[in-house]
Amino acid sequence: MHPLPSPVYALLLDGKGGARNLTGDEIVAWQPEQGVLWLHFDYTLPETAAWFESSDLNELVCDALLTENTRPRVTPIDDSLLIALRGVNLNPGADPEDMVSIRLYVSEHRIISTRKRRLMSVTELVDALQSGQGPADVADFLVALAERMVDRMGDVVEDIEETLSGQELELFDTSAQEMRQQLAEVRRQTIQLRRYFGPQRDALNQLQTERLPWFPVEQRLQLREINDQLLRHIEDLDVIRERTTMAQEQLMSLQSDLLNQRMYILSMISAVFLPLGFLTGLLGINVGGIPGSDSPYAFALFVLLLCLLVALQIWLFRRRHWL
Repeated sequence: MHPLPSPVYALLLDGKGGARNLTGDEIVAWQPEQGVLWLHFDYTLPETAAWFESSDLNELVCDALLTENTRPRVTPIDDSLLIALRGVNLNPGADPEDMVSIRLYVSEHRIISTRKRRLMSVTELVDALQSGQGPADVADFLVALAERMVDRMGDVVEDIEETLSGQELELFDTSAQEMRQQLAEVRRQTIQLRRYFGPQRDALNQLQTERLPWFPVEQRLQLREINDQLLRHIEDLDVIRERTTMAQEQLMSLQSDLLNQRMYILSMISAVFLPLGFLTGLLGINVGGIPGSDSPYAFALFVLLLCLLVALQIWLFRRRHWL
């Protein structure tokens, strides 16, 4: 067997909510009666893949723990579970919808998990264990992990909802191009999150239905509550997507009304100047017999006539409620 790689976390749960770090020799010498062992690896390291391939885990489990692309799911293997979950990406500079995956192989006395990027829910779970307020066994571990992941999903959904509410208030004060980009970004985030929230709910639903001796009814009921909370987040995402669509339609209607208003003003201006242009064009032809060509007052009278014609048109437009 290849030497054990340095895990991200190597903890031995004491069954009372606490845990202690293990050395490499202690991990190799671990026995189930000592307590629950949790090993958390970075699967991108070559030594991690080499160790998995030479371990006592079967090929299916190794492939699932080392695969690059995962989809939330739960697969029972004898008295163990192979689990893949995703949490929102709250790492600095990252987009929350670029979700972080965690893969777990759990049995009654052992938890083996892998990741590529840091997951804040796992970090918080480790802090809780080291402070003596963490899970006591494997079932509690799965419930605590799922609860933290779903809570953070809810925080992200609330942030998106607040962002959309602010955009709806600024719908008439922001340029159309900028507003379209903002609404499109919210819609993209919603679709991306919804893409993973649905399978995550299916995975948690399957997890709570598994009848394993080390997974008691109380923890399954807690998972049901967590799953219901996730369902509410999914429904909130659907509502946000509908609100985004309505805001985009309202923006398009606003732009259409503004365009029609401008076209109407241009039409009114054209209607006013059309007869004026006709008269000036008619009198501007270079032929003999133009009325008033010999009178010094002809131009002034003609301008006065045009002004009266404009006033008559405006009066007529107002009478017909066109202006």
